Amino acid sequence: MAITVEIATKGMDHAEWLEMRRRGIGGSDAAAIAGLSRYRTPLQVYMEKLGLVAEPEENEAMYWGTKLEDLVAEEFSLRTGLKVRRKNAILKHPEYPWMLANVDRLIVGKLEGLECKTASAYKADEWEGDNIPWEYAIQCYHYMAVTGYVAWWIAVLIGGNKFVYKRIDRDEKIIADLIKIESDFWHNHVLKQVPPEPDGSDASTEFVKALYPESNGKSLDLPSTAAEWIEKYEQAVEDEKAAQERKQEAQNHLQMLLGEYETGFFRDWKVVWKTITSNRVDSKKLKEEQPEIYEKYLKPSVSRRFEIKRMEA
Repeated sequence: MAITVEIATKGMDHAEWLEMRRRGIGGSDAAAIAGLSRYRTPLQVYMEKLGLVAEPEENEAMYWGTKLEDLVAEEFSLRTGLKVRRKNAILKHPEYPWMLANVDRLIVGKLEGLECKTASAYKADEWEGDNIPWEYAIQCYHYMAVTGYVAWWIAVLIGGNKFVYKRIDRDEKIIADLIKIESDFWHNHVLKQVPPEPDGSDASTEFVKALYPESNGKSLDLPSTAAEWIEKYEQAVEDEKAAQERKQEAQNHLQMLLGEYETGFFRDWKVVWKTITSNRVDSKKLKEEQPEIYEKYLKPSVSRRFEIKRMEA
């Protein structure tokens, strides 16, 4: 079965590659769009596709993931006997050209591919037994959708000293659902430039702040849909307050049990109430006694305070 190539990537610079990514949905976007990523949200992907925000900067984990990709692919071949090769191209679905794939490796002589990963030792339990983190499994299903392949392997180096590899077989139901979700996102959000609804994740919070960093000083009448969210907000405030009181009650009881002791043990639990000394600048005194120095080191901070108040009749 021949796969469809959108464009060759050999010799392509990073800026051009990023621009190509914006022309469709890639494997690393799929889980976020489906709401199954712990690291990105549909709103974040939407803003990246429209060029409203810069692509995430490469962090240490991403850097070493790229550096170690060859090693992971080589080790996979050694352990399985399967020969792999690069595909220096961005692939596209033959029917849905907005579905793109930039795969790590393809298995020679088989309709199968390979995704190479690295993971922290702290995430080793996510790979125990048959477990595969959903954001990575969905990425592999996306690649199978684009290529038409029957399986995708995923190999991961955990903590630098544990190697795991697993096979994901094609699942037509999952792939059909994924195509439907991605199609809706691409046609009804990206192409129409209608942002998806934000959720309560840190990523959505930061992106809403980035969209509207400052207020204009004006007022407007909110639509009727505001009623639902005001009610949910008020209920969350009450729930949060009750949870905080329960947490504080438990803390007070444990502190009474510790008394003057710093550390307590119960079965496999360790409870610590430690004395900590920290030095802080007395800004009030500094302003009074050294106003010029105080003014010199003042740094403006712009933010928007959110609150809900019931107005008096």
